[in-house]
Amino acid sequence: MSIVKTNGASIYYEVHGEGPAIVFAHGAGGNAASWWRQVPYFARNHKVVVFDHRIFGRSTCALEDFDQSRYADDLFAILDAEGIERAVIVCQSMGGRTGLRAALDAPERVRCLILSNTAGGIDRESFRSHSVAARKKFAGESFGVVALAQDYRNRHPDLYYLYTHINGLNAAVTPQVRERMNDPRASINESRLEGFATPTLCITSPHDVLFPPAVIREVAGLIPGAELIELPGAGHSPYFEMPDAFNETVAAFVNKQP
Repeated sequence: MSIVKTNGASIYYEVHGEGPAIVFAHGAGGNAASWWRQVPYFARNHKVVVFDHRIFGRSTCALEDFDQSRYADDLFAILDAEGIERAVIVCQSMGGRTGLRAALDAPERVRCLILSNTAGGIDRESFRSHSVAARKKFAGESFGVVALAQDYRNRHPDLYYLYTHINGLNAAVTPQVRERMNDPRASINESRLEGFATPTLCITSPHDVLFPPAVIREVAGLIPGAELIELPGAGHSPYFEMPDAFNETVAAFVNKQP
């Protein structure tokens, strides 16, 4: 458990296991604790890095220093502190902004990229329109309700409680912070994807109401060479809802890479 200071923030992170590095970047409903079913699995063969994005969980920064365009630099600061030259990056939802920007800014440091249930921060009218509509439709709903399959709470009330409790650890994520999360200046112009060569896997789930399969298919179509896979039965958070299938899918993709 360590802290690295970068760009006006103190970033909390953990390192587990030994081997080729793999980093997990959480979504807006989570933090480093979200990956509790991934860390033990991957730490058997990898050096696993999990962290809290700035202002989430145990990471801190002033409101004026909360800028999602700094996420990739925060990640690089962690890698530098740990002497990691190259890593696999696994992202979920908001974390896709971290991973995709990192692969664009320093492709030599990203072995491969897994984008789960995320548009990666790509600036496109169809993505913006869907995001605005989703925020309006689910305004007032708890994050657990929209980030999991509709019947998940009834099937797994204990895990539903855990999911919402992990989300509740983000005490500093105020409405003002969430408003800054919609700043278009932190988005990635799709023209930057021209010539993109980082091996990429896009994961989607049929019951994801925040980034439904149609959106993720469009994302995969924009990223040169990207593979696409659907994990049936899950909502927005397959890493949590069906961790065995998620872990095996990620591991199979990673193991194909040089």
